[in-house]
Amino acid sequence: MEKNPIYKNPNEPIESRITDLLSRMTLKEKIGQMTQIERSVATHSVIKDLSIGSILSCGGSAPFEKATSSDWAEMVDSFQKSALESRLGIPILYGIDAVHGNNNVYGATIFPHNVGLGATRDDDLVRRIGEATAVEVRASGIHYDFAPCVAVCRDPRWGRCYESFSEDTQTVCKMTSMVTGLQGQPPQGYPKNYPYVAGRTNVVGCAKHFVGDGGTENGVNEGNTKSSYEDLERIHMAPYVDCISRGVCTVMASYSSWNSTKLHESHFLLTQILKEKLGFKGFVISDSEALDRLSHPYGSSYRKCVLSAINAGIDMVMVPVRYALYLEDLAHLVETGEIPMSRIDDAVERILRVKFVAGLFEYPLSDKSLLESVGCKLHRRFAREAVRKSLVLLKNGKDPKKPFLPLDKYAKRILVAGTHANDLGYQCGGWTATWEGKSGRITTGTTILDAVKETVGDKTEVIYHQNPSSETLANQDFSFAIVVVGETPYVETMGDNSELTIPLNGNELITSVASRMPTLVILISGRPLILEPEVFGTTDAFVAAWLPGSEGGGIMDVIFGDYEFEGQLPMTWFKTVEQLPTSAGENNYDPLFPIGFGLKSKQV
Repeated sequence: MEKNPIYKNPNEPIESRITDLLSRMTLKEKIGQMTQIERSVATHSVIKDLSIGSILSCGGSAPFEKATSSDWAEMVDSFQKSALESRLGIPILYGIDAVHGNNNVYGATIFPHNVGLGATRDDDLVRRIGEATAVEVRASGIHYDFAPCVAVCRDPRWGRCYESFSEDTQTVCKMTSMVTGLQGQPPQGYPKNYPYVAGRTNVVGCAKHFVGDGGTENGVNEGNTKSSYEDLERIHMAPYVDCISRGVCTVMASYSSWNSTKLHESHFLLTQILKEKLGFKGFVISDSEALDRLSHPYGSSYRKCVLSAINAGIDMVMVPVRYALYLEDLAHLVETGEIPMSRIDDAVERILRVKFVAGLFEYPLSDKSLLESVGCKLHRRFAREAVRKSLVLLKNGKDPKKPFLPLDKYAKRILVAGTHANDLGYQCGGWTATWEGKSGRITTGTTILDAVKETVGDKTEVIYHQNPSSETLANQDFSFAIVVVGETPYVETMGDNSELTIPLNGNELITSVASRMPTLVILISGRPLILEPEVFGTTDAFVAAWLPGSEGGGIMDVIFGDYEFEGQLPMTWFKTVEQLPTSAGENNYDPLFPIGFGLKSKQV
């Protein structure tokens, strides 16, 4: 190879660099670029010899438990050095699900999940959160974030409801400012719909999951969305148009189906609509092991899955472990002409375009100077702001003339109770530390109990009982109680729920405490849950806090009166599950609280 090939020259136009590099690549190198493998199978020889295009951490896959950003950067750099030793030296893209901050990394700032951000209606705040997330992701050596999810969730029974900003399409479109935060703002005159990454503190973003994943029948994850094309376009596709206009680099296909056709094998939606009609010029990535879920699963027929997905328009496949079989089948399909070389070249052009735009050829390795930004005061301040702006006040007092909130910081004795009052893991929800999320001090942050103690006066006694006994409730003179209940962490199909009741005996605890003293209930959940009238009626105030993340202090900022309630429901709060699915504008819309509802502190 000549000393200074065009593709290595940063002063050459990106399209010229793509053309030059593509002309030098063998079929083996091209299909290697179309492959994304899991870090656990990414050896030096596999990366170097197969010209692997991308590596990811599947949910919760970390170098080791409680690995810091520095540990991650060291691991990613080692993979990158292997890629740079390949014949052409094409750098890898390392991808991760940083869906509410860099949530896999110990010590990172954990922001509220998207449903809470949707309650803020604050697109500038969401952009700033994207910027903070990008910096913390890059500090860990990672270049690619599988975010944002721009699903329009039409049914809270869906296990990914909390990954959606809202049931309202326009609200979701507004929150695509996350793309600008992650990738940066394209400058004036930048080519329309062309992928964009501003610099070394930004990441490659990913709009997901294309398309209609929030509209499946009965909210079943990976289910079937039945609709006309016009409704699909109007309700579910509109946020992707906004993401593409912001220069989003990648789009992830959905596990779900549209009118019984799997999205991963829909040439109409992936190629004719996304790439041709909408003009998307980045690359389309599959979801994890999605090809295994197609109509020809496993064994020798896996080749048919590869055939249908690649010809439909998938450019990069998240294998993530069975890369040898995938590469063998893909090579065979190209060699026999079942997949045309033009389709392969289109896929690789798109992948290389994103890598050039992201500056990976010039700056492939991590920037250690970014490590000081991880979990920094500024980012935690953004997170705390997001928490307080996301809180939705559903009830404030039993007396129409007497609001219960704000609470008195200088009360004599406060009872704090409930399974979620002192559990950072529950507060953060799924996609935190592990794929599923878990209970306990899983990262650094402030629980609600911590925050109460930090907020009240020196002479105020705070007494915590997760499940106070009748004797405790009867024999101590409490000024009021703060009861914190909610959902335990879940992800994807494991979160599908047809009952939507408050778990862990939450109703019993609320009734037991609220029948004896003035009580504020804080609900930690990824979606609206059933509020039994007789239970809700016993409470003096009720706050929907969603899944607030690591900064519990944001809740105290509002309930003790330093800030006003601003949050508005991002979804309809239904009365019974029999009403579902229900959303504003439909006939017979009869919610407990409509989308957009939210009291102020002076309202009852």
